[in-house]
Amino acid sequence: MNKRTICILSVAAAATACIFVGAFAQSNAPNYQLLKTIEVPDGLAAFDISWVDASNQRYYLADHTATPGTGRIDVVDTQALTLVGTIPGFAGTVPNPEPGCTASGPTGVVAVPQLRRLYVGDGDSTVKVVDTQAQAVIAVIPTGGKCRADELAYDAADHIIVIANDQDSPPYLTFISTDTQSVLGRYTYPDSQTGHGLEQPVWNPKNERFYQAVPQIPGINTGSIDIINPLTMQVERSLMTTCSPAGLVLTPSQRLKTSCGQALDAITGDNLGRTEPVAADQLWYNPGDNNYYFGFIFNPSAGFNGCAVVDANTNQLLTFIPASTHTLAADPNYNRIFIPVTGSGIQVWAAAK
Repeated sequence: MNKRTICILSVAAAATACIFVGAFAQSNAPNYQLLKTIEVPDGLAAFDISWVDASNQRYYLADHTATPGTGRIDVVDTQALTLVGTIPGFAGTVPNPEPGCTASGPTGVVAVPQLRRLYVGDGDSTVKVVDTQAQAVIAVIPTGGKCRADELAYDAADHIIVIANDQDSPPYLTFISTDTQSVLGRYTYPDSQTGHGLEQPVWNPKNERFYQAVPQIPGINTGSIDIINPLTMQVERSLMTTCSPAGLVLTPSQRLKTSCGQALDAITGDNLGRTEPVAADQLWYNPGDNNYYFGFIFNPSAGFNGCAVVDANTNQLLTFIPASTHTLAADPNYNRIFIPVTGSGIQVWAAAK
């Protein structure tokens, strides 16, 4: 393992800043370069989850903006690297109705390319359905809570969206039909789960199950990944984790990767190792280069901070991208990494060729 320094040129400041990567970068690790910073109207004051729809060459960002009632989805062309629209109709930045209950939005985003739809969680406990061609909200689905409806996943076999109502007491999952745009039912967690949260769900087409990240189980310091039948809306099995998962992704080889670094076999539940010392809110799997990309990691003792790049085959930390964000997404067509940065815009990074 070699130490290295990554330098980034700030056009606005006309200066170059260098960041020490530390002893974890590999000698054959790619060097990431900032291709462009895409400006958005009024800058980025606050934002949440982002998503790449590779088939339609679009990147979507849940942009809270700075004021109530102005929340939007920012839309970027992933080939041209230009902002091609903003979709209004979301909560924006609003005061929390009570401690631990967020009402700002939009929050989670998932694209359903074959329907040309986005399903977006919002701060008013609704799911907004967006027509991506018209770039407009076409349906509003209440989920029955008083806090935000957060992160989502799509079951392509049964045409079901699941969304985590993570801050309600007790927290629950809402199941929504994409055929009728209506709520099918919910799975409610025990009262003891209140305050411990629910995070990212993912869909596994191999066994036709949702996998739900649970950051912390009451009474212990670690969490689980719950396997859920979308038709019965019940937890069938829980895979215990050695850390506290928030973000969650699934690779074609049936490997689950958590944002706290642990990898598991999605079918057997076997522990496949952990990437030290990464831990983030969101991560993204890019099939284009077979790497995981982690949101912002701050680890002064390790000598670095930024967005970690991890080899999906080996769990090995390769390097990091010097950008500060909790969310990111990758386009497998061009292996471009989209990283929103507060007060800056949407940065686009790629490995040097």
